[in-house]
Amino acid sequence: MTTTFMPGLQLSRIFYAETVQPILARRFPQLRYSAGLLGSGSDVQCFDTAQSMDHDWGPRLLLFLLDEDHAVYHEQLDVILRSELPLEIRGFPTNFAVQESGTRWMQPLSIGPLNHGVKIVPHRAFFADYLKRDPDQVMHVIDWLTVPGQIFREVTGGEIFHDDLDLRIFRERIHYYPHDVWLYLLSAQWTRIGQEAPFAGRCAQVGDELGSRIVATRLVRDIMWLCFLLEKQHVPYIKWFGTAFEHLKIAPQLSPILLGTLSAANWPERERQLCAAYEIIAQAHNALNITPPGPTQVSNFHDRPFKVIQAEIFANLTRAAITDPEVLALPAHIGASDQFVDSTDVLSDPNFIDRLKAMFV
Repeated sequence: MTTTFMPGLQLSRIFYAETVQPILARRFPQLRYSAGLLGSGSDVQCFDTAQSMDHDWGPRLLLFLLDEDHAVYHEQLDVILRSELPLEIRGFPTNFAVQESGTRWMQPLSIGPLNHGVKIVPHRAFFADYLKRDPDQVMHVIDWLTVPGQIFREVTGGEIFHDDLDLRIFRERIHYYPHDVWLYLLSAQWTRIGQEAPFAGRCAQVGDELGSRIVATRLVRDIMWLCFLLEKQHVPYIKWFGTAFEHLKIAPQLSPILLGTLSAANWPERERQLCAAYEIIAQAHNALNITPPGPTQVSNFHDRPFKVIQAEIFANLTRAAITDPEVLALPAHIGASDQFVDSTDVLSDPNFIDRLKAMFV
């Protein structure tokens, strides 16, 4: 078994081209299918490292079949792949051991049949399970708001290597929020920033250094979240929040300031860094030309000695730009489910999507 790391998406692409595709072409020449790597996993997001190799990583991919073909060919395909796939590809075992929990890891095998990493799935059911809706139906506003961004990233990320079933069309359709839904989320995020911006200073004023740091940390996270929205990128699973942020265009300018906020030893320095961040995100918002320009200079919070950006102005300007009646009818400034829910269980499990819809009715 090799110990040399290769990005998982690259390995999956090679695995398909050099082993899976030739078997399918020889054994099932008339079969229409799509194949690729998407769903959960750091390799799908291209965030994997050598550490990722210890579980749920390796020569793997999804093989999508039409629902009717899945019922006919699933078992036969599985048996053939078990017996005809090579025992390794580029030094990586193609056999996997599996725990009761479903966690998988590469395990070398000297003789087959093997437990391969090709997951054979009915194409419509796969997306329906992720999004809890029929993929052939139009996405309604409530659907956009209740599917966490990390799930959108999982089904639109990765790569499709072969696409007889036109999965590309569906993935493009759900790539990002409709314009007015996006404005609604931006408005909600500006509101979050405005609601807590003065509190870091107020905590420090009464000698609550720990509280000041906690609020400042929350503000850093909300600023980062706003930047994902400004650049129309879905927010990932929390483990990759900072990693994905570093891929944003604004990161080189903003990251040192946010790190300075988190490392500041006292409130004056913390406020100075936050103010610099506020002005950058205000300028970034104005540069989009989606609303009349908002103020880019910080000012005192009413008559109190805490410097803030006038976030409520940006929130109101953004909400005023919404024209879709269905979006305007939503509770003001709440946003999508992952803007007000941070439970890992809720955000990672599509089964909670239907329950989240109750928040908007």
